[in-house]
Amino acid sequence: MKTTDLAENKALLIEEPVCYSDNTSPVHPTIMQALVDANSGRAHAYGRDADSKAMKGLFSQVFERDVDVSIVTTGTAANALALAAVCPPFGSIYVSHHAHTLNDECGAPEMFTAGAKVMPIEDISGKLTAHALETCLREAGIGQMKRTQPAAISLAQVTELGTVYSLDELRSLTDVARAYDLRVHMDGARFSNAIAHLRCTPAEMTWKIGVDVLSFGATKGGALAAEAVIFFRKELADAAQYRTKRAGHVLSKMRYISAQWRAYLKDDLWLEIARLSNARARELAEKLESLCGGKIVYPVQANEVFVRFAPVVIDRLLEAGHQVFRSRYDRLRFVTAWDTTSEDIDRHIAAIGSVERCPLDLQ
Repeated sequence: MKTTDLAENKALLIEEPVCYSDNTSPVHPTIMQALVDANSGRAHAYGRDADSKAMKGLFSQVFERDVDVSIVTTGTAANALALAAVCPPFGSIYVSHHAHTLNDECGAPEMFTAGAKVMPIEDISGKLTAHALETCLREAGIGQMKRTQPAAISLAQVTELGTVYSLDELRSLTDVARAYDLRVHMDGARFSNAIAHLRCTPAEMTWKIGVDVLSFGATKGGALAAEAVIFFRKELADAAQYRTKRAGHVLSKMRYISAQWRAYLKDDLWLEIARLSNARARELAEKLESLCGGKIVYPVQANEVFVRFAPVVIDRLLEAGHQVFRSRYDRLRFVTAWDTTSEDIDRHIAAIGSVERCPLDLQ
């Protein structure tokens, strides 16, 4: 590849990072307008404004039952606060060995729980299995004073590999959790994408099959900074306001976070966005395979695509600023968002296609 060609690829892949992550996308116009509308006049602080007071009712409507809610601004805070509500300091939290709570939150769950242990379990395509979970629990030393005690499982829906638990898979895991008296947390950073894929209701994917607490994310779906911890059991929510304040997530101007949620949930905007980003991911996967010779590694069930390329392609994409997935040098992750267009995908495909034509003697 000529130097000028590589420079052009860098411009195409770095200056406008399309398909890198849904975190790189702008705020959805409807949500931005809600922020503008909220920025008028004065309102009570610390969640006592009208929008914030209405939040519980809004989420209760979405989940078809009375719920308690803590509004926060980051997914890490949502996960850590949720896990602190279900796990004591001497407890164990069982997760996939790919889990975000294990690998990407800098020990926040351990800190917020005051010392609980996050226990990784081998998974299949990012998903825990009931058999693997039960095997670990049988060997966990329940009742032994010298061992941390099993307290909770944390399930990412969508997983870190872009796969989605079916309702039957979730039910089998929550059944095991109940048999061992464990609480169930769901990491829903891309909750809407999973709902769109399964075509079920939020209730069917959470409390109706045994989920106790949910981290519901809107930021990746088009919000500026809006995450929520949804408690389906009141006894778990009793201390939530104190935990949230202690963590620094009780905002004085909470109306701006609440306004984002109101816009996100109104008229099922959250589902519309998820359906669009899921469809774009399927489109991207098809074009990566047919036009760029990539091999799709995991089923494309939400808005993430994991693809394997020849080493020379990986080398050139790294030079152009892309990132490999963790330590797996042979694969890349692409993520679509609410604003990803077919034209964006075609431009990205063109850039990758030109990289692929690098002479093999450059390996």
